[in-house]
Amino acid sequence: MVGVATAGGLSQAAQLRAAYQAKSGWAGLVHNRKVFAIAVFASLGGLLYGYNQGVFSGVLDMYTFKARMGTAVSDPDTKGWLVSILELGAWFGTLLTGYLADKLGRKHTILAAVCVFCIGVVVQTAAYRPSSIYAGRFITGLGVGSLSMAVPLYNAELAPPEVRGSLVALQQLAITFGIMISFWIDYGTNYIGGTTAGQSEAAWRIPLALQLVPALILGCGVMFMPFSPRWLVNQGRDEEALVVLSNARSLPMEHELIQIEFLEIKAQYLFEKETSEMKYPQYQDGSFKSDFKLGLFGYMSLLGNRALLYRLAVASLTMFFQQWTGVNAILYYAPSIFQDLGLGGNTISLLATGVVGIVMFLATIPAVIWVDKLGRKPVLISGAMIMAACHIIIAILVGLFHNSWETHPAAAWTACVFVWLFAIGFGYSWGPCSWIVVAEIWPLSVRGKGISIGASSNWMNNFIVGQVTPTMLTHIGFGTFVFFGAFSFVGGLFILFCVPETKGLTLEEMDDVFGSEGLAAADQQRHDAIARRIGLESYITGHAPHSGSQEKMTVEMKEP
Repeated sequence: MVGVATAGGLSQAAQLRAAYQAKSGWAGLVHNRKVFAIAVFASLGGLLYGYNQGVFSGVLDMYTFKARMGTAVSDPDTKGWLVSILELGAWFGTLLTGYLADKLGRKHTILAAVCVFCIGVVVQTAAYRPSSIYAGRFITGLGVGSLSMAVPLYNAELAPPEVRGSLVALQQLAITFGIMISFWIDYGTNYIGGTTAGQSEAAWRIPLALQLVPALILGCGVMFMPFSPRWLVNQGRDEEALVVLSNARSLPMEHELIQIEFLEIKAQYLFEKETSEMKYPQYQDGSFKSDFKLGLFGYMSLLGNRALLYRLAVASLTMFFQQWTGVNAILYYAPSIFQDLGLGGNTISLLATGVVGIVMFLATIPAVIWVDKLGRKPVLISGAMIMAACHIIIAILVGLFHNSWETHPAAAWTACVFVWLFAIGFGYSWGPCSWIVVAEIWPLSVRGKGISIGASSNWMNNFIVGQVTPTMLTHIGFGTFVFFGAFSFVGGLFILFCVPETKGLTLEEMDDVFGSEGLAAADQQRHDAIARRIGLESYITGHAPHSGSQEKMTVEMKEP
């Protein structure tokens, strides 16, 4: 939220909130049980996304799945489609979510996405031919793409500012946790009926079906959650928004903190509404046609301003390089890669794949704790160089020993270790940090549209990587690792030379680093004018904390 009445680098709104708010970070989640419940459901959305990413890699190499699906798995081209069609569905789901979240509300959009996701899972689990897997994964992708945007959006709008960063951290941790448990579930179910001709089809149907568990919990749980207060204000339901904020913060509606937060939400809504009216007065009748044109012109505005185009390039290319580090090639095809590296047998390759999930999960923990202190650029650049080095070393080992792994087991395990080191490099850097950069570089007036383009770039490049990797592994072998290593290195150079450091910058300061020529400052001036008009500034001035009052207010916060 944008504050008002800026003085000494800190707005009076921020000062007053600081006097009342609870502890930040992890402690804040524990202190506020209702917010902690929100974080749990946010984590379910992330777990669902991560589990879906990881589970199919193990299924692809199970004996009965390959026997059932035939050439859809054995042919590199169709195998790529089998994996990547989910990302294509997620790309469509992401693009649809912005409109649906505004029309249906964040809560109902999550519920709809869960229903679509569950339909896709059922189709996959009951599949008897490749066409069902293709259709099921595309439908599942629609749900995954929608959830990947709607769940964080819902929680960010409901959470108090002091724990919003922790919610993002929990979401990223949950994604890597979902990847980790999916690998180990695959490893366990692979033994059902044996690992060869006697294997039961339950070995791959069960891990696919288990996706329904967190999905149903999320779907049922969100029905009992409140509407987003921001969405309620957008619908003119101000009284309901006040009730939601009061219940979420465990404070009476008359409390200063509730009134300030509500007025800030109201000011932001009016700012966005008046921005639209100012730019496109002819499309304000509320019809579907006008709303569609408003959305289209909003996206086109990103191309008409040089500074916004620069930010668009940063967001899109950051997500481009995130995917072309080859991370999802590793996640989707890890068992096949480990077999190619000489780790004989599907069981050993699945075991090695499970370690990928563990090390990536553990590497994400320090990232979400320290990234605000270290900065985005050093974390992203170091991660890119580590991943590039791992790819090149693996390529050298594969080039030297790909025909003689049996007589060089040490080389095979060395290559395996560098795959694990690659997962560590991604887990602490490009996994969480690329999403942070994409989310924080935009001025208020175009933030939603900018983030949606960044997310769609992620999914589209994810789709392409999943499509081409099997063919690359088959036809160019160790060149696949050289290819991804080169992109990892170039991605590090891109961050070094083209992306400014955004750690700790305010909205106005983004103008300086991106050369926006006062774009965000103009946004701020109009936002402040609205704040004065609705009484937010006068309210803050009349309730500004006095010296020595913070301790009293903190007690009041804890004992409403």
